[in-house]
Formats: sequence, C-alpha cells, structure tokens
Amino acid sequence: MPGVEDGVGLTALMVAAARAIETHRPDALAADTYAEHFVRAAEASAAWPVRPAQVPDGDANPLWGRLGRYFGLRTRVLDDFLIRSVREGARQVVLLGAGLDTRAFRFGWPPGRVVYEIDRDGVLAFKHHVLDDLAAVPATTRRPIAADLREDWARSLLNTGFDPAVPTAWLAEGLLLYLPSAAERRLIDTVDRLSAGGSTLGFEVKLWTESPQVRAGPVYVATRQQIGVDLLALFDGEPRPDSVGRLRELGWSTAIHTPFDFTRHHGRGPLPEPNDALASNRWVFADKPGA
Repeated sequence: MPGVEDGVGLTALMVAAARAIETHRPDALAADTYAEHFVRAAEASAAWPVRPAQVPDGDANPLWGRLGRYFGLRTRVLDDFLIRSVREGARQVVLLGAGLDTRAFRFGWPPGRVVYEIDRDGVLAFKHHVLDDLAAVPATTRRPIAADLREDWARSLLNTGFDPAVPTAWLAEGLLLYLPSAAERRLIDTVDRLSAGGSTLGFEVKLWTESPQVRAGPVYVATRQQIGVDLLALFDGEPRPDSVGRLRELGWSTAIHTPFDFTRHHGRGPLPEPNDALASNRWVFADKPGA
C-alpha cells in the first residue's frame, strides 16, 4: 500500500514487527496486541516474524533479536514517559511521526486527555484500515492529522483543536533521524512555541556520525538483507543540529540517557558491543518550566 510500503513507511512496519515479537516474549518489556496485525496486513511485511519462535537464530539475529529488543525497550521507556507526563498534568499528547503507534488504544488514559497523531496521509490511511477491520476503539479522544513534518504542520494541529495554553506531552519516537536538519530545527522551535509551562518532550537522536566499521556492522547489514530496508539510506545525511542545546537555550530542562541505562534499569535489553549501531543513540527527555 503506498505510504506504508515505501521508505520510512517500511520502518514503521519494522518497528511494528519488533513490538509484536516483544509482546510475545515471556519477559516482555511492552505489549502491543495490534502490532502483528499491521505487519500481516501489508504485502511487503506479511512474511516477517511476529513471534520469537519465528525469528531465525532467536536473540542472536541482529535485526529481530538485538535491534528488535532495542525497539521493545524504547517502547517501554517512552510509554513510561507519556504515562508519567499525563499523570503530572499534561492534558494533550502529540505524537510527531506517529507511524503505527497505538498508544491511544492500549493505554488506560485518565479522563479528558486528547491524543493527536501526526503523520503522512498514506501511513494514517493504512493504520485506519487495519484498526477499523479489528473494530478497535480508542481509549481516549484521538485526532489523527495528515501532515508532512518537513512542512507547516502546526497550522493543521491548531485547526484540529490543539490548545497551546494547555500542558502537552510531545513525543518524537524514531523521527528526527529522517528529517532534514532545517526541519528538525523548525520542529523544536515549533514545539517550544506551542508548549505551555509544564509541557514535556521525549525524542531520540544520534549524537555523532557513525564510523564505516559501524555502518558495515551486523544490524545495518541484517536489516538490508532480511527485509530490504537500508536504514543508512533513509537517515538524513546532513549534520544534525544541537536540539538539546536549543531546548536549553529556550529554558527547558533536559536529561539525556543511553538505551543501555534502561537495559540496566529493567534487567533486559541490548548491551554495548564492538562497532555498535546503538552506541550513538540517545533518548532525550525535556521539561518546560512554569506550570
């Protein structure tokens, strides 16, 4: 289906497959019962594994073992971030580059919360098709918005009922790596402009350009060979802006973590290894004071 079986849309299916596998692990970090339905509904991914027993070589598989566990850990950490933000006062949630995220359906939301999902029209259309077939009902008010995050998406968000005077939890999961640097700078400034005091932002970045040895490593090679997704070709090649520094300039407090911090916290997940494709990844959590 156009929009979900091309480029970045395929990465959304890859993450959905990883979440499906994670869901069926005996020591699952996160559960998403909708994920496998997305994988099976798309022709490009219909034969991908959705359960641990279907993964060749199990956890030794660089794609569905190590990278898949990374996505499971990331899901859990960002689930916890959103749940905490909402409990502490955020009344709106904006999922930037929502992809096949189903948090509006699988969380137990407090009353009165609104979840905005921003992504390309093709991805949202595929998502709606699958969820409608499942007769899935969101657990809170959900407002999908078809918009390109490289362009003026703020107007569409405001026109859909978003209130910039209300504390908001923003999430950019697996997004910024694919945006041109100018679009990332605009996104950070737009989030700040639309954020009331007490708002939060969670996002993922790579802190440095990876060496040729890392780029020739097993995670990238296995992803290309097993499912035909060349992550390195999809990542934007421009030097990345200092989004953490920009948020600090704007008065936000920030905390930066490696994925391995949470592996140690939860007692499961990926650990460092030589020429590691995950070594430069950071998860950033920011808070805007003044609520």
